[in-house]
Amino acid sequence: MTHFEWKPFDALTGREVHDLLQLRQRVFVVEQTCPYLDADGADLQCWHGLGTRDGVVVATARLVPPGLKYVEPAIGRVVTAPEVRRTGAGRALMVSAIAELEARFPKTGIRLSAQRYLEQFYASLGFEPVGEPYLEDDIPHIEMLRR
Repeated sequence: MTHFEWKPFDALTGREVHDLLQLRQRVFVVEQTCPYLDADGADLQCWHGLGTRDGVVVATARLVPPGLKYVEPAIGRVVTAPEVRRTGAGRALMVSAIAELEARFPKTGIRLSAQRYLEQFYASLGFEPVGEPYLEDDIPHIEMLRR
């Protein structure tokens, strides 16, 4: 079972920042062979979810306040470690993220930019595609909105 904790950036410990950035780089940069600037400056204004098992960060996402990336609040940088995929950790992470955003910004909707291969996963959580598919860092994406 994964335990989730949500914190604003300034409340994260140095170890927590290291662990969440390491997981994001492990998957987004190394596994997906996509060199890009992951620490894009938005992290400083976001809340960060730390999903841990036995004290190890195995899932993370960031909650983006409305107006920073989109009009609506958003969920971004959603990632699970390879060793916990297909265990429900990703769904648990998203359920926790949605609950956190709905508590902070009720009745505003939630937006995300999904990798296309995960479109059905996000649809199962109430997100609908909006707009046309596009490439981001040579990876097919689509914006999705949970109304």
